Amino acid sequence: MKPGTGTVGWIVLFILAALLPFLKPSSFMLDVGTNIMIWAMLAYGLNVMLGYTGLLNLSHAGFFGIGAYTVGILTLKAGWSFWLAWPAAALLCAALGYLLGLVAFRTREDAFSIFTLGVGVIIQLVINKWDKLTGGNDGLNGINPPTGLEALSKGLGLKLSSGFYWLALLALIITVIVVARARYSTFGRSLIAIRGGEDLARSAGIDVYAHKLRAMLLSTAIAGFAGGVYAVFVGFMGSAVTGPVTTFTTLLYLLVGGIGTMAGPLLGTGLLYSVAQSLKSLQDYQYIIFGPLLVLLVMFAPHGLVGLWERIRAGRKGGGHA
Repeated sequence: MKPGTGTVGWIVLFILAALLPFLKPSSFMLDVGTNIMIWAMLAYGLNVMLGYTGLLNLSHAGFFGIGAYTVGILTLKAGWSFWLAWPAAALLCAALGYLLGLVAFRTREDAFSIFTLGVGVIIQLVINKWDKLTGGNDGLNGINPPTGLEALSKGLGLKLSSGFYWLALLALIITVIVVARARYSTFGRSLIAIRGGEDLARSAGIDVYAHKLRAMLLSTAIAGFAGGVYAVFVGFMGSAVTGPVTTFTTLLYLLVGGIGTMAGPLLGTGLLYSVAQSLKSLQDYQYIIFGPLLVLLVMFAPHGLVGLWERIRAGRKGGGHA
């Protein structure tokens, strides 16, 4: 969503998405839409680090879990309103991400990814073993919907699933706006320069370490922000969703949609999650189907579907000038 380019398309997309519940689709369809938007937010957070900075944070799902558990714990055990616990979860994840970056950015490239993978495993273990706080293997049960969400849905003659759908849409809109503003700012251009080469970026006067810390802060805050919505949506939190498998699934969404693009995280998540739900009866064979498709995608569209579309569009323009 570069300023002045494609903004109208995003606005139309979000307006149409907001109107969807009034068509009274099934609760299943709304739940699928809500999940797509939550996982797309997580993909946007990962994209800040991988797509713009060129670093793969393999503890990303851990921060998603921290955000989710923070909302669950504050609302269930401390009596907080969701509307206060939600931003608090994002701020906590940002602070922890910053602390992680202080250490992790002493390493580079593959070493950084391996280090963060270890941190992600530790986060999952802590969540799983801290019974008194997180519920351990039993998880957190009975996380209530945000105050006012059910009343809003019923007041409009709609089901609660519509309220969750709108909450996820609101969160996605905020995420896209924040990421777009960051991407097309001086900060975002500096991150792209760092991705191109840290030594070259330093020679251009960019404080590489400080910019990477800010990118980590933003990325983990978005992960926690998404986790907060997920916690109230499912009403339960378990440690399984906080592990590396979730990070790798999010990475798959990015690869399909287009790493480093604005539309890629949403497009890749929407496509793959929808296909996965359609093949739910063939769950044991999903990866047999996804595997060859991913190989073909890497071969013929290494920059994802957004990159493929841009290449086709550029080819048409080139043909028009011939």
